[in-house]
Amino acid sequence: MTPTWVQLAYLAAALCFVLALKGLSTPRYARAGNLVGAAGMALAVVVAYVHGVQHNGILIALMIVLGAAVGVPAARSVRMTAVPQMVALFNGVGGAAAALVALTEYGESTDTGVFFAVATVLTVLIGAVSFSGSVVTFLKLQEIMTTRPVLLPGGRYVGIGTAVLALALAVAVLATGSGTLLVLVALAGLALGVLFVLPVGGADVPIAISLLNAFTGLAVAASGYVLANTLLIVAGTLVGASGTILTRLMAQAMGRSLANILFGAFTPRAAAVQSDVDRTVRSGTVEDVAILLGYAHSVLVVPGYGLAVAQAQHAARELAQLLESRGIAVSYGIHPVAGRMPGHMNVLLAEADVPYEHLKELDDVNPGIGSVDVVLVVGANDVVNPGARDEPSSPIYGMPIFDVDRAKAVVFMKRSMRPGFAGVDNTLLYNAKTTMLFGDAKDSLTKLLAAVKQV
Repeated sequence: MTPTWVQLAYLAAALCFVLALKGLSTPRYARAGNLVGAAGMALAVVVAYVHGVQHNGILIALMIVLGAAVGVPAARSVRMTAVPQMVALFNGVGGAAAALVALTEYGESTDTGVFFAVATVLTVLIGAVSFSGSVVTFLKLQEIMTTRPVLLPGGRYVGIGTAVLALALAVAVLATGSGTLLVLVALAGLALGVLFVLPVGGADVPIAISLLNAFTGLAVAASGYVLANTLLIVAGTLVGASGTILTRLMAQAMGRSLANILFGAFTPRAAAVQSDVDRTVRSGTVEDVAILLGYAHSVLVVPGYGLAVAQAQHAARELAQLLESRGIAVSYGIHPVAGRMPGHMNVLLAEADVPYEHLKELDDVNPGIGSVDVVLVVGANDVVNPGARDEPSSPIYGMPIFDVDRAKAVVFMKRSMRPGFAGVDNTLLYNAKTTMLFGDAKDSLTKLLAAVKQV
């Protein structure tokens, strides 16, 4: 029987997790929500250690200290552009931990009930899939391996065969109670996670991370049944549910079904039609763009991953403030999947004290974008690519975009002509309305700020 004080502490921790999710749903309370969630987790760890540790207490405490010594510096030193990779890696570690705990508990427990066995098998299988899949997403986002979809020979059938094998092994474990077969379930899960993520590429990788996060939540919830720990069940269910909802919202933002995002690489596409767009690129100078901005009445800034890489949010804000001081209306177009994770641009711009009311979503921007004098695209690419709207053969076809090609003028700030994260050429670069301003975003914006002051 769990002592009352432990139950009350777990209830308080669970409430912290719920409040954290509520806070994270809005930029105004996101930081507070994060702190509340961290406090709840700290409470849960302390209570679990004090109440539950009967053996190897010193070793467990040492591992907690070691984990904190690795995790805290990693989280504090990671650049904003690398946060998605860190999230993927930490998420994978959570899945692996759940799987390993279930494997250990299965070998030592005297519980022979079917429910216990089912929960254990699910924890091991889902945790293994989450771990290996998260490692692959980390490698893709870190560009250690190609970000494009990787299709193995007969990959579709290999994946289906591996899934069938994993399920068959799981049933065999339930029938025989074999610990050896459970290890094979874990190995099959590891292979399945790799095969699951390899075909996902480009801008779809963050969606895979969100789905794997939901998988980890399910694994943790199942491990709660294995360990008879109510708080693990609650926490895992919250993570699984919120991860599932986030995955669905991200898929909607891409304008595609989840099945198409995950398995679309296996579907033959129509051959790409040669575009009749003039392939001439018009490159401008900082002075040219300064004149364009200085005499505009309205300016829309569309930030992307390039702004994050260059840490150019403060320079962008300073330029916007200068334009606003001259009576020019400035707003920011925030695409749901801009950057490498949901809310990436919101966080960056909040760091630069950009008023939240200046951030506009797709549905707010596109209806009136034809009246915008200048759209300043800073490091974004796929979210302004007209091919997503006009070219059925494009891998990102159907993804809602900012229709910036319908504005009066476009200034596209990029380092080079290299495609965006989705690996798709952008016809906007060759549009007659577009002026290219090549260079590092922060450096270009700083020079542009000085030039506008002279206009």
